[in-house]
Amino acid sequence: MDAKENLITSAQALLWERGYVGMSPKAIQQRAGAGQGSMYHHFSGKAALALAAIQRSAAEMQAQIDAELNFQGTALAQITAFLQRERDVLRGCRMGRLAQDPEIIALEELRQPVDEIFSGLQQRLIDVLDSGQANHEFLYVFETADLAAMIVSVLQGAYVVARAENSEVPFKRAMSGLLFTLGTLTKPAI
Repeated sequence: MDAKENLITSAQALLWERGYVGMSPKAIQQRAGAGQGSMYHHFSGKAALALAAIQRSAAEMQAQIDAELNFQGTALAQITAFLQRERDVLRGCRMGRLAQDPEIIALEELRQPVDEIFSGLQQRLIDVLDSGQANHEFLYVFETADLAAMIVSVLQGAYVVARAENSEVPFKRAMSGLLFTLGTLTKPAI
């Protein structure tokens, strides 16, 4: 990797581990094995590097979401696969942790990609749920945007509680409860 790539990758990791304040230029340079001149050659400052790192993380997360929610199967099967995928629960969601960072939220250009990833995830879930409704997979007609928002909120809240308890158990229980709830909306297989 070249210096610019190392800087972005290092900033991604530090944002996830320490947040914006903890992502000092010195820490970035040390992790990237780059000098101060190299950092400021490629980026005008910490905020510009953070933006590149957040945009990269958002693009990676979007690609993962698209892959996980883009296969043939029922809406419930797609959502189940998404919710049950392997995760490093105790590290938290890379983008969810940024949404809790007051420095990120205070800077519109840094907050925007975080907002877009969650909006995009909700829209992708709406599409899956709309498809399920069109295919008559559910017992009831419901507002898919409300259910999509609930899924994202439970998922993000489960990360927070798991980190607070330093245990994956609350996360797994929340996913089981969410999938049970979704299952009660689904018509039985014939």
